[in-house]
Amino acid sequence: MDGAILLWIQEYIRNPMLTPIMKVITALGDAGIFWILVAILCLCIKKTRKAGATIVLALLFSLIVNNGILKNAVARIRPYEVVDGLQCLVGRAVDFSFPSGHSGSSFAAATVIAYLFPKKYGVPAVILAALIAFSRLYVGIHYPTDVLVGILDGILLGGLAVWWNPFRAEKLSANHLNPYE
Repeated sequence: MDGAILLWIQEYIRNPMLTPIMKVITALGDAGIFWILVAILCLCIKKTRKAGATIVLALLFSLIVNNGILKNAVARIRPYEVVDGLQCLVGRAVDFSFPSGHSGSSFAAATVIAYLFPKKYGVPAVILAALIAFSRLYVGIHYPTDVLVGILDGILLGGLAVWWNPFRAEKLSANHLNPYE
């Protein structure tokens, strides 16, 4: 069923106008770079420093669990290697497929942002995380179950970072982020 969903996406959703956009979106998740930059930006601003440290913690949790443990334990082959007719639109990956590290790190960071920041930051973070997760299906580099598990464990690991929170980051209101305050 996983392969059939990918072939359906390839047949009915992929198109020449959307493909370059999806390639850019998927690249935002490469090595968690977008979320690392968000964390660095937060670390540079005194009012968001503890929240930034919590994002870093969530990303580290995701790296350890997804890329360090689960990918190697499950060792699932990438779909473009086994699903007949599936074309991968990005470079071949050097690691295993399950779970999606892009989805895991994106949702880990977005969960922290959604919890600690006002909705005007949290909602776009979750939307971007969802777009990155979907882009992994669109480009043909992950199975739907890889992405689904990445999303779920990203939410759990982001929640764990907020709950454990050795930095004692507090939920920020719009007033906390007002530079003129």
